Amino acid sequence: MRLAVFVPGGSGQLGRDLVQSAPERAEVVAPSSKELDLTSTGAVVRAVGELAERAAAADAMPVVINAAAYTAVDAAETDEARAFAVNVDGPRVLAAACSSRRVPLIHVSTDYVFPGDADRPYEVGDALGPRNAYGRTKAAGEDAVLGSGASAWVVRTSWVYGKTGSNFVETMRRLEGERESVSVVDDQRGAPTWSLDLANGLWELASAVAAGEGPAGRVLHCTGGGETTWYGFARAIFEEIGADPDRVKPCTTAEFPRPAARPAYSLLSNASWRDAGLTPLRDWREALQAYLHA
Repeated sequence: MRLAVFVPGGSGQLGRDLVQSAPERAEVVAPSSKELDLTSTGAVVRAVGELAERAAAADAMPVVINAAAYTAVDAAETDEARAFAVNVDGPRVLAAACSSRRVPLIHVSTDYVFPGDADRPYEVGDALGPRNAYGRTKAAGEDAVLGSGASAWVVRTSWVYGKTGSNFVETMRRLEGERESVSVVDDQRGAPTWSLDLANGLWELASAVAAGEGPAGRVLHCTGGGETTWYGFARAIFEEIGADPDRVKPCTTAEFPRPAARPAYSLLSNASWRDAGLTPLRDWREALQAYLHA
């Protein structure tokens, strides 16, 4: 079965990996945020319409994977209006356009929709309670997509890193060459996720959706396997690049204040992903090794 796929946010970490890992049977159009402003209603409606027409002409199944988002967590505290426009208004318009053209939609969300006060991995049905502006806008974006009437799935993930743009892994690699030691918080726990692994998972989901075999549950969690803290993650990065991990020093969140509050515990249970018959992502440490030694 051929796929005609539209990926808003095509120049970001996840967007680029979705293009790179696309199956041969998929024809992908992945505009950057400059090429397609998700807050422009007319542009979004036209893009989804063109997707539907392209799919019909090619005898392919259309699917939208929304990788576009405002992800500047700290900046969102003082620019919540812009974050809301990109993370809520944009997905609302996108989902409405998908609903009107009967195009299925996969929308990527975040662990930050949860409050971070749990003592076991969050399940998809657990109560939300974001602690910062970014999380609030992503939670509202989920509601907009799921309430649109579109055939839509929300996929929450966490601690994403990739080859494009700034991320924790690349920051640690840079700091290793600049500083004698690096202090990293050791009281925030979650699961690192390589964007390429996530992209492969989303392609598996998209294929199932296009075949009419999409999961019954409309919210799924998809993260790297296992868990760690940012401190543990940093030590692993140092080890993998041949640096002394003891140069990474643990600190508390209180010792490293940021404009936006971070959840102390944001581990997501991947049970929903497995129950949907989808392939779990590999352990975060294995993925990190592959990323750094690719």
